[in-house]
Amino acid sequence: MPSIGAIQALLLTQAAPAAAGEPMQQTSLGSPSMMSILFFFMIVAVTLVITYWAARKTKTSSEFYAAGRSVSALQNGFALAGDYMSAASFLGISGMVALKGYDGMIYATGWLVGWPALMFLVAEPLRNLGKFTFADVVAFRLRQKPVRIAAAIGGILTVLFYTIAQMVGSGALIQLMFGLKYEYAELIVGVVMLAYVLFGGMLATTWVQIIKAGLLLFGVSLLTVLVLAKFGFHPGNIYAAVVEKYGQTALEPGGIVASPVEAVSLGLALMFGLLGLPHILMRFYTVPDAKAARKSVLYATGLIGYFYIIIPIVGFGASVLMPGGRKFISGIDGGGNMAAPLLAELLGGTAFLGFIAAVAFATILAVVAGLTLAGASAYSHDIYVNVIKGGKATEEEQVKAAKIATIIFGVFAVGLGILFKGQNVAFMVGLAFAIAASANFPALLMSIVWKRFTTQGAVWSILVGAFSSCAMILLSKTVWVDVFKFEHAIFPMKNPAIFSMTSAFAVGIVVSLLTPEREAQEKFEDEKLRTYLGVGAE
Repeated sequence: MPSIGAIQALLLTQAAPAAAGEPMQQTSLGSPSMMSILFFFMIVAVTLVITYWAARKTKTSSEFYAAGRSVSALQNGFALAGDYMSAASFLGISGMVALKGYDGMIYATGWLVGWPALMFLVAEPLRNLGKFTFADVVAFRLRQKPVRIAAAIGGILTVLFYTIAQMVGSGALIQLMFGLKYEYAELIVGVVMLAYVLFGGMLATTWVQIIKAGLLLFGVSLLTVLVLAKFGFHPGNIYAAVVEKYGQTALEPGGIVASPVEAVSLGLALMFGLLGLPHILMRFYTVPDAKAARKSVLYATGLIGYFYIIIPIVGFGASVLMPGGRKFISGIDGGGNMAAPLLAELLGGTAFLGFIAAVAFATILAVVAGLTLAGASAYSHDIYVNVIKGGKATEEEQVKAAKIATIIFGVFAVGLGILFKGQNVAFMVGLAFAIAASANFPALLMSIVWKRFTTQGAVWSILVGAFSSCAMILLSKTVWVDVFKFEHAIFPMKNPAIFSMTSAFAVGIVVSLLTPEREAQEKFEDEKLRTYLGVGAE
């Protein structure tokens, strides 16, 4: 193993000392090896070649936003899985399980159970009713301008919070892999991500996701096998070792979620937030028809389910096998996000560390690219094309607006990533899911299934859900205390979904009943025909 450089020595002095009698684990994080640099640049180079290839095929707005609707169900299933298996899934859940035990697995379970609901509730209607964004569906039979403005606000807020988690994970990874300052690491991620989106659009983002999903599944599977090999390929032995080292409480709830109300709120956010994530919903416009949309969810569910079954093993393995255990992991990164890379080095040496770190970086880049595309399309398609230009923008104007919005969004992403340094990425994504479940999901569902849903109902449902969830997050301990450094949080819960999502549904129903819209009701039958038979779908 290479000698520890000055930066690594600094990291080790910051880490808590190992338990008595345990040698402190030496790590190459912060002291780059040739192998890690090679893997890193190989993956970045491959993805940039894909971007160059895609750029030559991306001319129209349909190609930029939806890859020309040419992606097969299997390809889209892998791309959906790639979008979903983000830094939160890989770095965040493994780190959370390593530091907090059982409660970290709640995130893995919650993020999985939303997929059947996505397949049966919104996949087919979304593909048949929409064009590029979920606002196309909400506004289908309602007045376009007010609904699109509100939907763009809800979509952009969701995407921004989701992006924060990816940027925090990428900054920590590059900082510790190459010894760069966190802020410089954020800038590097921002520049490479912008290259993906600006030049390659959805086609490049899709293929980067497909390749990344395959690499990530391979890397985590190999890491899981290496962990199981240390315990005789018997998962029970891992849990016994966890109990021996940290006590029975490590396998019991209460590490993160202490109250039943908080648990229900988190569960609602993790399950229904999926149905309101703009970058996931956009993927249904890349396939040829509704049948392919449903099949792609089926493929994605299988891939994601397998991933979430094995990732807790990585987390528990890191907490038990790393000399110094939880103290060492949290000493390297306060949120525990480096548990999986540390374990990779321990079990597979610097070569495996280089591969895992490069795959994690590709994971983050690809997800941030998808998020940026979703955020940019919310502005360019919903606001610029349909509100400012009244739906009459040329192809050239649409693509130009999308690229300008991409640059603006990228700048915000880097700034927020720097602001939220040190947070656990899985926890941060949980907050983004709360916003998605509150701002986007209620209006999307009611627009599809409820005949009496009105324009005012949609607008107020989205705005109340978006701003109430954001306000509660800002006033909670996560931001009010941890980021702004106030002494006490104003809002007592960490995840607000149980209040904000309920408020969004209630406001949408009450306002719709108070402001009946006959034209919207008359169009409902036409909408149903297109929703379930695909008549007139693009």
